[in-house]
Amino acid sequence: MARTVRSPKLDTRSARTKLPMRDSPYWVSLAPGCALGYRKGPKGGVWLAKLVREGLRQQTTLGPADDALDPDGVLAISYAQAQTKAREWFATVTKPANPACPYRVRDAVADYLDWFRATGRKSIKETKASVHAFILPKLGDNDVLSLTPARLRKWHGDIAAASPRLRTKPGNAQKMRDTNGDPEAPRRRRATANRILTVLKAALNHAWREGKIPSDGAWRRVAPFREADAARVRYLDRDECRRLVNASPDPLRTIVRGALFTGARYSELARLHVADFHRDSGTVLVRTSKAGKVRHIELTAEGLDFFREITAGRAGIEFLFHRNGAPWGKSHQQRPLVEACRVAKIRPAASFHTLRHTYASLMVMDSVPLMVVARNLGHTDTRMVEKHYGHLATSYVREAIRAAKPLGIGDAANVVPISGTR
Repeated sequence: MARTVRSPKLDTRSARTKLPMRDSPYWVSLAPGCALGYRKGPKGGVWLAKLVREGLRQQTTLGPADDALDPDGVLAISYAQAQTKAREWFATVTKPANPACPYRVRDAVADYLDWFRATGRKSIKETKASVHAFILPKLGDNDVLSLTPARLRKWHGDIAAASPRLRTKPGNAQKMRDTNGDPEAPRRRRATANRILTVLKAALNHAWREGKIPSDGAWRRVAPFREADAARVRYLDRDECRRLVNASPDPLRTIVRGALFTGARYSELARLHVADFHRDSGTVLVRTSKAGKVRHIELTAEGLDFFREITAGRAGIEFLFHRNGAPWGKSHQQRPLVEACRVAKIRPAASFHTLRHTYASLMVMDSVPLMVVARNLGHTDTRMVEKHYGHLATSYVREAIRAAKPLGIGDAANVVPISGTR
């Protein structure tokens, strides 16, 4: 049995508690090119193993450290046990690959989706849709080791050049959207291609970290399209908001008003229950957001009156927004909203996400601090708000600049304008 390599920073639980959290792991060398790592998180750390040889780099996750539980080798792994597991992994990845059983892209994607599902990620349906529509048909049967940067760049470019897909019944020829005359179409297609490239890279990187691929060089050299994710600034002004609400029939009118008063996503509003409105604090509780986090949305005085009205006398377990008792489901809002926009003479028709942009835009233009808007939208900082809505805060910025103290370095004016001259 190999001797345990000592490390004053990692070999005891008490030593690891003193380490600050950071993005990069703490590494200790076990042998030339072989290292054991520890990544510290807010609820404990995990052990990693890294193998570097002949210019190739492979990495895998060994399991949780025994920071809170007594070590059992599975749910809590001690420093010595982590070294044993790392050496076992080193032995497996140094074995030559079996050319008769190649590791294909579809295998890497399947492993990634299993991990994605097991870790409780929230966008599993959207990720699977991208995989089955764009990745597997073109790359699924390719051996991962045969991928080249040129091949991946062509695949990436073909997605950007293709027309957007429309919903099509199974067995029928795929329908495509006509984008002639739409100047924004090329940018949106490049943005779509970038999102799908991100999914493919995530799957291949997962396989590489698990030691199933010797190198990540092929896809690391493929860059996304630049400036494809330009900020979308479309929002409804107050007059358009009133016209849309008046043109919307019940129950669409109620959920549209809820979106304009909260800035919440359609999926978040559809899952709300009556008990999620807190009258005393004037907030709405979003239990599961897009990022899987809980947040409280502070309501304006007008929004507070609206939520008090629609919750009066109702049981807490009822859906806050419903269609004659039935919950709002996926895409149920699309066609009614398009028709309401037609009646309200809003062209082009607003999507439900436009209501979220509208809420944020109007709040920023009313000089609500960007951090407050970001918190209500569910962002951890102001970067996304500044990207999409920062240009609307010009009056707020102008007032802040004008209020700055003078430096006292200006010369006194000795020229007096004569009345009536320019």
